Amino acid sequence: MPPFENLLAALLVLSLSFAALAVALNLKRQERLLADTPTSKALGVFIGEVEVSGVCVSQYPFTSHLTDTPCVYYRWKVVEHWVRGSGNSRYSGEDVVASGGQASEFYLKDETGFIWVNPVGAKIEPCVILKKLANKTSPLYYAKGPLTDVEGSKGLRTFTEYALTVGMKVFIRGRASERPDVVAAQIAHDEREDIFIISYRGERSISARMAWRAKSLDFTGAFAAVNAALVASAGLGPVLKVYAGFFRMVFDDDHPVKMFGEGLSAVGPYIPLGLLIGVSLYLLMRAVGWARMAFNSMVGLRNRVAQAYSLIDVQLKRRTDLIRRFVACVQGFREHETAVQALVTAMRAQAGGGSLKALAPGILAVIESYPEIRAQALFNDLSKQLIETEDRIALARGYHNNIATFYNTRIETIPDRYLAGLVKMKPAALFEAEGFTHHPATVAF
Repeated sequence: MPPFENLLAALLVLSLSFAALAVALNLKRQERLLADTPTSKALGVFIGEVEVSGVCVSQYPFTSHLTDTPCVYYRWKVVEHWVRGSGNSRYSGEDVVASGGQASEFYLKDETGFIWVNPVGAKIEPCVILKKLANKTSPLYYAKGPLTDVEGSKGLRTFTEYALTVGMKVFIRGRASERPDVVAAQIAHDEREDIFIISYRGERSISARMAWRAKSLDFTGAFAAVNAALVASAGLGPVLKVYAGFFRMVFDDDHPVKMFGEGLSAVGPYIPLGLLIGVSLYLLMRAVGWARMAFNSMVGLRNRVAQAYSLIDVQLKRRTDLIRRFVACVQGFREHETAVQALVTAMRAQAGGGSLKALAPGILAVIESYPEIRAQALFNDLSKQLIETEDRIALARGYHNNIATFYNTRIETIPDRYLAGLVKMKPAALFEAEGFTHHPATVAF
């Protein structure tokens, strides 16, 4: 039985392995969320987790500090390089001598329309629009940086600016909700959101970066688990000697390798067993953690499929209500035309001599009840809304079928299919035209 102090130290090292595994699994969960969410059109953005892609549009954009570029978001910094000390104490470095930035709400535009985006709370990945090393002869040096130099300045400054410029194509993953001021969707920070990211990079690039980071943390977690087993067997001191000696050999030629040799001689006999125990323990922890993450991910995806179906129902009900209003408008307009024609006939009959005052009440009543311009504007507005609703229905159906296909693929792909089989998850049915349960509104005049 290893000494208690060895077990305590090993437990501390193992906690680092747990932490690395937890972050790796969270990155894997986010990667799955990106993969399992179809990209929507701006007109088809409803309530819930969404992904959209389009260009940045703003009526009142910012002008970036360094390049004077119209932006919806930018940040910049000026780094000054310096050298201090002398002889063996001479060293160099750099200081950030100026920085700043701004962000504002903007519209994301695609071929179907616009959606309002509030970037507050989002992880923003802007594009580098300027990175330049300038000396004192450059106009940038003092025009965009401080007028005074730092101690030991080399007379060199690096100017860097990141931005989301007007017209730049961006990818957004966040949670859509209803705007508080108008009847329209928005993408803004929400406590219930899983990911809120605004990036100039595409979805594939973001997912690939998450996957690479998850693999790096996986390796770190396994490495920490192996070292926890070695610490439990040989003690913390010998393990630290191995690593301290190794780094001294690599980075400091003046020190002998005695420390490394002593540590390795103490730890060496336990390395095979440490590898076996550490890797096995980490794989067990990872299997349990992955099963939990994958199950929760599939449940969330299944719920989003159900939500997508309900969004079709909402749009169908909206269409039915619009058709009823449309019919009422047309009927009112027809009655208005009939009343106007009767008045015109009466006015022509009396135009030869009599006063038209007797017709005034009738004229005012028609204008009050069925003014032509008002009826025409309402008619046009309802027509526009009806056409837009038909487009929304088509987009909602397409979104449902896409996310249902993602769900069906997920639960049929190894290794997820085995977990889905244990909890008896079944494929989701695709939405077909003949599956409409809402009868079309009867249009009768």
